[in-house]
Order: sequence, then structure tokens, then C-alpha cells
Amino acid sequence: MDISKTVTATYYVLKPLIPRRLQIELRRRVISRKRRHCSHVWPILEQAGKSPKEWPGWPEHKQFALVLTHDVDTFRGHERCYNLMKLEVDLGFRSAFNFVPERYNVSSKLRADLVNNGFEVGVHGLNHDGKLFRSRKIFNERSDKINHYLKAWNAVGFRSPAMHHNLEWIHDLNIEYDMSTFDVDPFEPQSDGVSTIFPFQVTNSLNGAGYVELPYTLPQDFTLFIMMQEPDIGIWKQKLDWIATHGGMALLNTHPDYMRFDTGKMEEEEYAAGFYQEFLEHVSHRYEGLYWHVRPCDVAAYIAKQPLPYVTTD
Repeated sequence: MDISKTVTATYYVLKPLIPRRLQIELRRRVISRKRRHCSHVWPILEQAGKSPKEWPGWPEHKQFALVLTHDVDTFRGHERCYNLMKLEVDLGFRSAFNFVPERYNVSSKLRADLVNNGFEVGVHGLNHDGKLFRSRKIFNERSDKINHYLKAWNAVGFRSPAMHHNLEWIHDLNIEYDMSTFDVDPFEPQSDGVSTIFPFQVTNSLNGAGYVELPYTLPQDFTLFIMMQEPDIGIWKQKLDWIATHGGMALLNTHPDYMRFDTGKMEEEEYAAGFYQEFLEHVSHRYEGLYWHVRPCDVAAYIAKQPLPYVTTD
């Protein structure tokens, strides 16, 4: 029996019964304890910096890639997307916004406005209830609905809530890329990282079909600012410098749900959006002209054309 999967499944059964404030406090304690024991592998796992065999480098001879993504977990986050879009437009950046189709009403106007302004829209699970990968039966039932939304939204990318993943099952989705993994993150419920800061292809051994896997390589904002209560973006800067040195992909996942865009009183699960703005300004100033900044779909299209080694699933 896989104990970690059993613990995770039990947590999601009990989660609705536990007050949110208590959930956060318990998770903070667990993460604080884990952090002390994982300092030798997080936020930097040295072996993850090794480039793949026959790695072609990034287009335009850029030193590294920069990919920005956002998971919109709740309706509160949905309502803050225009603020986040404006922040990025003003600074010259573009990103992908991933929405949960059946947790809140996803505005077709918002999706259209994002695409019309050069952003990308992706699908973030189906219900965000932690059950997507609980069994093959559940995944089969939900994958049909997920494929429906992928087609309806003209989306080619997927990310699972809570970063749950099964790279074999994900073949059932009509996608060009998945973003449900990470190089290293011992604080996620399913903490098996892929140990690389480079994207890679995942191919089905039965029919040769496949997709590109884009692991996130910078710590998530929720982990840093809500769980660890970090006072600044020092860890983002540290990890970015290391990724840039190794020529990898700096892929960041943030959540408008937790960003505070005004000067009002900060709630328990919020951090100042100025942290994210500071990160973008830091990238553009420190690494001006050195990074290939594109959307996830653009990275996936590039990697799919390369004769790189790939991961095969049965």
C-alpha cells in the first residue's frame, strides 16, 4: 500500500470538516518541520540543473526561459484576474491563466479578454476537490468533462489542482502540455518531483501519442507567503539566479486568489501583489535580453519539435 497516497486521500475526506484557519495552522506546522529537514534539496536540487541529452538550447540563443502561470482556484481569484492582467501588461509580460470549470462561473468575457491581450487560458482540474486521481474510474469520468472544456475554451494546457498527477492517465486528456509536476517541492501532497528544471516529452508506449510536461521550478506563492510567511521575495531571486545559471526554465505558478492589489487590511490568506510585481521588475532589469519569455503553449510547441529523449508511460 502507498502510505503517502492513503494519507492524502484521508486528508481530502476530512478537509471539509476542518475549519480553514485550523487547516492553515496545521499545514504551517508540518511545512515548518519539513523545511528544516529538506534544506539540502529545497529550494534548489542540484541534480535538477543537469540539461537533457541533446538539449538544443532556447530559441534566439537566450540563456533561459521564463514562463508565468496562474491557477485561479476560487471565485475571489477569478474577480482579481483583471488586476493581475493589467499588472503584467503594464510591465510587458504575458502569462497563462488556468480556471476551474465546475467550481465557479468562469466568465467567457474574461477568457476572451485574456486571449485578445496575448494571454493564454488553460484548464485547472474540474472541481478542485482533491479527488481527480483517487481512482481510474473517477479520472475516466472526469476526463471526458475536462476534454469538453478544453475544446470549448480552445485550450491546449492542463494543470491538476494540488499538483496531483499520474503521467500515464493524463494521456487521456486532449492536451499539448501538462503542468502538474515540479522539479522539487517536498511540501506538496504528492511530493514526487521530476528532478529537472527543463521541460520534457511524455509518450504513450502503446500508440506513440504524447504531450509535453512543463514542471514548475520556482516555489509557489502560496507556499512562500501564506504557509511559510516569508517577508520578501528572496527565495524567488535565489532560485531564479540558479535556474538562469543552468540555462533551464523558470516557470512560476501564482494565484490571484491570494494577491492583495489594494492597500486595504490584509486578510489571513493574502499577500501584497507588490511581491509579484517586484519579481517581474527584478527579472526584466537583472536579466534584460537574456531570457525567452513566452506562454506555456509556445514552450510546448518548441519542445515537441525537438529530437529529445522522452519519458515513456505504459
